[in-house]
Amino acid sequence: MRHEQRDAPPDVDTRLGARLAELRAEHGWSLGELAERSGVSRSTLSRAERAEISPTAAVLNRLCAVFGRTMSQLLSEVEGESALLVRAADQPVWEDRASGFVRRSVSPPHAGLRGELVEGRLAVGADIAYDRPPVPGLEQHIWVLAGALAVTVQDVEHRLAAGDTLRLRVWGPTRFRCAGEEAVRYVLAVVLP
Repeated sequence: MRHEQRDAPPDVDTRLGARLAELRAEHGWSLGELAERSGVSRSTLSRAERAEISPTAAVLNRLCAVFGRTMSQLLSEVEGESALLVRAADQPVWEDRASGFVRRSVSPPHAGLRGELVEGRLAVGADIAYDRPPVPGLEQHIWVLAGALAVTVQDVEHRLAAGDTLRLRVWGPTRFRCAGEEAVRYVLAVVLP
């Protein structure tokens, strides 16, 4: 796993690191225990909690699975209270520079609501593999707006072009890959089971 090192971490990385440390403490786990449960190295966990690195999407996914949260839920905890009306300028954006993935929380999680909308952008050549869903049985609807996206679910690759939609429940590993000569942009609708 490759992680970006920066001199001064952005505020979101600092808040994310603090929240990850809080969640670990709430569960009463040491770094070693969390490393065993998540499959993420102790050093990566420690550096992420101290905001020395920004965790990749795959690392965040593993941590979300252990803590029983979707990535959107975790990131919304870092961003603060979600309003009913979410202006474009207020939609949180998170970037995994190492993999070429940009994630905009168009309709962040909100208390009492089970669904959310995420805009995903993958750079040319970007390939992200998730070894498990953050919440087993998570319902996802993937709608490609531009470019080509290959989504692998249960060892079956689905190729989507602009306008195509893939609907599924996630129980195991998934993979999202930019499958074209241009960046791909898609909408991901997530519904908690």
